[in-house]
Amino acid sequence: MATATKKVKIQNRLGMHARPATEFAKVAGKYAANITVGHQQSEQVDAKSIMQLMMLAATEGTELTINADGSDADDAIAELTALVDSGFNE
Repeated sequence: MATATKKVKIQNRLGMHARPATEFAKVAGKYAANITVGHQQSEQVDAKSIMQLMMLAATEGTELTINADGSDADDAIAELTALVDSGFNE
């Protein structure tokens, strides 16, 4: 079983509010891998849960660590990284 980890930095001005959290959870939900995300001041949360993502209170500049464990972990990390790097297309 593959495991992948990647650090990303929130780029968009408003951080991970409701719409970006929804987008992140939607992308994470496409994958079978168990995916968690968190930052230094938080526990790792389920990346497929909009509410848990919003509770991270990830503002602009927050560095998040995305962890994925499963057969499609590398693909999940790659797509989630691209989403964050694009500023959630905002």
